[in-house]
Amino acid sequence: MKSCDKKRRWHRERQVRTGVVLFGAVLAVALLGPSLAPHDPNALVGVPYGMPGEGAWLGSDYLGRDVWSRLLAGGLSIFWMSLSASLIALAVGAVIGMIAAYRKGPTDQAIIWSTDVLFAFPDLILVLLIVSMLGRAPWLIVLLVALAFLPGVIRLARGITLGIVEQEYVDSARMLGFSTGHIMLREILPNAATPLLVHLGVMLTWAIGMLSGLSFLGYGVAPPAADWGLMINENRAGLIIQPWAVLAPVVMIALFTLGANLIAEGIGRINARTEDA
Repeated sequence: MKSCDKKRRWHRERQVRTGVVLFGAVLAVALLGPSLAPHDPNALVGVPYGMPGEGAWLGSDYLGRDVWSRLLAGGLSIFWMSLSASLIALAVGAVIGMIAAYRKGPTDQAIIWSTDVLFAFPDLILVLLIVSMLGRAPWLIVLLVALAFLPGVIRLARGITLGIVEQEYVDSARMLGFSTGHIMLREILPNAATPLLVHLGVMLTWAIGMLSGLSFLGYGVAPPAADWGLMINENRAGLIIQPWAVLAPVVMIALFTLGANLIAEGIGRINARTEDA
């Protein structure tokens, strides 16, 4: 039995390490890539859909721009936008969810009804609808993606807090006269932090996929900016002629998503195992 437990623990730790390696490698490309690109991402260096060769390791895209340079420069937008959207959703949703569970009564009911309304709209359709009306400024897209994730965070934070507010240490804090803010920050939040952080990793994978999908559909980062999702959309017509212009950003998005998912899933399993022990 002990040998089996050690094997499972090693598998979980290996999963987290693999996720960290994948996520860290793609993150390094996203952050350092723009300064390492051999050409200006928008410079014309060859013929449209040129094959890989000297000076263009992955060939050229549909306009003749260097695919390798655009690949190195195209990850930063996805990274900062997906991370910002996930953090905003986590921070706002956690506060609202904890307040709903702590206050209960009409406040709790009003918040739950509001999340039900947001749940009625599919995430991608909601974002596409508003972006098509208000434009595709990066800050707006980040806020809309965060809004799409908000109901799930609120429900999660509320469910966790409902189990915490009944604990004796919370009742003791109330009887000692501590303020609601103090109880939220010092008593409830530390005990709810782990599952919320695991959910942050899950949201990050969702955000990467959603932002890449928006760019592919033409509602994300505007051309001629370098963006992995936009690269797929721009070059899909020449997939048979010059596949690297499409396959390279697809691989980077897949590795980025897989790494974040492995980290979130591995930490969640380790946390569940710790609680059972």
